Amino acid sequence: MKRILITGTFGFLGKNTALAFKKEGCHVTGIGHGKWYEFEYAKYGIDRWIESTITFESLMNIREKFDVIVHCGGSGSVAFSYENPYEDFQKSVQSTLAIMEFIRLENPGCKFIYPSSPAVQGNVGDFPIRESDPMLPISPYGFHKKMAEEIAYCYNKNFGINIAIIRFFSIYGAGLKKQLLWDACHKIKNATDEVVFFGTGEETRDWIHVSDAAKLIVATSKIEEGFEIVNGGSGIRTTIEEVLRLLVNCYGREVKVRFNQVVKEGDPRFYQAETSKTFALGWKPQVDLNTGIMDYVNFFKSLEQ
Repeated sequence: MKRILITGTFGFLGKNTALAFKKEGCHVTGIGHGKWYEFEYAKYGIDRWIESTITFESLMNIREKFDVIVHCGGSGSVAFSYENPYEDFQKSVQSTLAIMEFIRLENPGCKFIYPSSPAVQGNVGDFPIRESDPMLPISPYGFHKKMAEEIAYCYNKNFGINIAIIRFFSIYGAGLKKQLLWDACHKIKNATDEVVFFGTGEETRDWIHVSDAAKLIVATSKIEEGFEIVNGGSGIRTTIEEVLRLLVNCYGREVKVRFNQVVKEGDPRFYQAETSKTFALGWKPQVDLNTGIMDYVNFFKSLEQ
């Protein structure tokens, strides 16, 4: 039985990743912030839960060997990185270094999987982003993700640690209580005539359902030894206006969608994954955007009951 350690397991991606590995018959240990009773974390396939900040000392205290470590912990917000750059650095960069040292000293045969972001490549224009495109981040969040990737690369080249980096695009799904879809549902729920959003509406994103994202993490855990970077996206370009109109339609409200033409600092206009390398792993997304958005709206409405 493979033994898996997932950091940030209390988070959205972490929970779903734990469940995906449990379905593969793995023993799953989770570490991160969040108070859980056993009957709660067991629902996500977690066999052992450790409430702790991700540090070298906390990892060494686990006293357990792992086959795979998935680092889902860390910052997940461009806005947060502007407001708290020092804390964002600690969450993304220092935690990654701590895990690398833990693997080097205690788990040299362990595979490391890092969910990263295309924010490492910055504002690349309106075309599919390849893994090989230059890394030119424009936000503290992007710079810190780039640093974490480079630390992982360093440990692969110098110490032979097996590493896979997945640059996830826009992960969504039932259970996500932040970011665009969450905020939009609140606005739609309370609107009388129209809802107003940042930007122009012409910005594009590449949406990937969290269940597909978790399956991609499992797929990368099976890559042979080496250093690999793959895009975590559907390869489908969708404008923000399109996804919000779909959300409104699924919600069943007669409200207008308007944009204030104000672009948030550090947010690239266009995001679309080039997915040929990812699909070559034998993975393809199974949840289409229409189904996923309806599922999300049903989740949001269920919280009102």
